[in-house]
Amino acid sequence: MKFLHSMIRVADPDAAVDFFTLLGLKEMRRMENEAGRFTLIFLAAPEDVIDGSDRASAEVELTYNWPPKDGSAPETYSGGRNFGHLAFRVDDIYQTCQRLQDAGHIIHRPPRDGHMAFVKSPDGISVELLQKGHKDPAEPWASMPNTGSW
Repeated sequence: MKFLHSMIRVADPDAAVDFFTLLGLKEMRRMENEAGRFTLIFLAAPEDVIDGSDRASAEVELTYNWPPKDGSAPETYSGGRNFGHLAFRVDDIYQTCQRLQDAGHIIHRPPRDGHMAFVKSPDGISVELLQKGHKDPAEPWASMPNTGSW
């Protein structure tokens, strides 16, 4: 058995791709299905990309369901449909959190311990960031409180 991908539904594919690209993922491929009225966007961490291909050993699949043809409101997704979270190992948790915060994203669980943080995607999907190796606690993160839920 081999893990392939996790799928999350997104309301705004451009905002979702911007967020995950800012996080460090790379868009691998995109498929539009006119008959099914959806778009699939596959992203991967650089270390997971299989050399010379548009595939990776593990991917995040963003699914965008197009608005209904009849003009009715598109489906809204709440709470990530009970999706838990995505987790990524990062080279520098402080630098990653700063980059996300500078772009206007809330660090819901700051990396006070130098090891773990949580942020949410534009669609409210929790993303756990785990430090590769060890970092000592450092300000401003060490004294930063939690914000909301993750």
